[in-house]
Amino acid sequence: MVAVAGLAVGLFLNVFKSNIQLFYSPSEVADGLVPDGAEFKVGGLVAANSVARQGDGLTVEFLLTDNANTIPIRYTGILPDLFREGQGTVSVGKLNRDGVFVASKVLAKHDENYMPPEVADALEKAKEKGAYGGDTVIMQ
Repeated sequence: MVAVAGLAVGLFLNVFKSNIQLFYSPSEVADGLVPDGAEFKVGGLVAANSVARQGDGLTVEFLLTDNANTIPIRYTGILPDLFREGQGTVSVGKLNRDGVFVASKVLAKHDENYMPPEVADALEKAKEKGAYGGDTVIMQ
């Protein structure tokens, strides 16, 4: 019975571990702190004048910033109605070899008073580092 219980716990932990999506800020992504090939969440603000729609009508590219670093995001699909420049957003996906975050999902805040907690924390950390008003680095 102990062996069966141990096996069950081991399987549960393995499944649980494979379903975890960690959250990273653009600065953490730029610093290379994300695991290679893993799906994760990245959140920040959509940079001003950065949203570019491709000819297929579904693919959009934009820059995500925490005001310290900026990373490019590519998403194919229908964006949330509240998605726009200067607003907080969280994207789920993977970083490709070119340093572009390829999102499988883009989430936008649901009203003007709400900021996803992860995004608010990332912006606060960037502010504490004195990043506001500094140069923005774009990963290529």
